[in-house]
Amino acid sequence: MNFENVKALADLINTNNLTAIEVGKGENRIRVERQASAFGPIGAPFPGAPFPIAMASNPIAQEAPQQEGIPASEPGNFTEITSPLVGVYYSAASPDSEPFISIGKKIKKGDVLCIIEAMKLMNEVISEHDGEIVDICIKNGDIAEFGQVLFKLR
Repeated sequence: MNFENVKALADLINTNNLTAIEVGKGENRIRVERQASAFGPIGAPFPGAPFPIAMASNPIAQEAPQQEGIPASEPGNFTEITSPLVGVYYSAASPDSEPFISIGKKIKKGDVLCIIEAMKLMNEVISEHDGEIVDICIKNGDIAEFGQVLFKLR
């Protein structure tokens, strides 16, 4: 990633009033975020606010522990799959294609769950778990925030 790409990320944060953005391919990732002190009292950035850069060498995954014998409505009975970056969520490879997943569909580790578009790059979100989709927490075309829950598995 070169300086112009990093500057484009900073501009994207500023233009869309985001606090952070993370993009990556494979194990290489870059995260650009604003410092907490860069925000005014109502969340608006101060002009010229700095954009510190933090590098991560591995994907960030968050999940809830799986428990047996508790209904899906109870917390912790499912695994949450979160967005690894900020971008536009697409449920299918193209507008004419069938969605990658649907509620009730059984998935396996390695299955493509969705696509997140960031900076004109299409990033496939791949399942790291086997299970059944019990909830889809985002709509096609919505902006996915970093760490936002996209799906719940059982």
